[in-house]
Amino acid sequence: MAVELSLQLTTNNFAVGTEASKSSAEQLATDFSSANVLLHELQLGEQLNESVGETRRADFTLMLAMLTDDVREQSQFLLPQATEPATVDVTNIALRKQFNLAEQAPLALSKLDDVKQFNQGQSIVDNDLANIHLSNAMKAKPLAFRDDKNHIESQVLQNTSLFTQLKHKQISEAASQVQLGSSIDADKPLSKPLTFNAKAWLDSIQQSLVKAPLLN
Repeated sequence: MAVELSLQLTTNNFAVGTEASKSSAEQLATDFSSANVLLHELQLGEQLNESVGETRRADFTLMLAMLTDDVREQSQFLLPQATEPATVDVTNIALRKQFNLAEQAPLALSKLDDVKQFNQGQSIVDNDLANIHLSNAMKAKPLAFRDDKNHIESQVLQNTSLFTQLKHKQISEAASQVQLGSSIDADKPLSKPLTFNAKAWLDSIQQSLVKAPLLN
């Protein structure tokens, strides 16, 4: 292919001027197109490898020399490019759906009735571990009974002072009210505000000052 193409280019470029005509000029313009001119190595197919394997140095050198010296015409720069970047959904739900995976195992129980999922004592007695693995693969069980970083074990809480227990109860009730949509100050004092009559207090001080000389 390379030899024929080089002969074609040589014939077209170096024909005798006396034999040239308008039809040959039109043929020359038609021949010089990106479809039939050697530009990149993919147009050679396996000829480069075959010339190396058959020790045809002249053909190998000729084909490399016929390639264009503009790197923009090389095959690695002619790969198809997307007009717009494809948006890929890489969320956990989308990937699990794509690979047909089960739902993600929850971190903790969502309700107390979920404890029934762990009633596997009879399967262990019957040495039916395969059933346990199969049921967990079909519907993953929660990894823990509770997922609350603010939770304090009752045994630890009972070893604290009564004031600490009351404050913990106050904070827990305030958090539950916030979830319901109400707002409660969780850091307010436990004691109720005292009533103070400043005018009566000043009157009593004034009366004591008046009566003091009489008593002396």
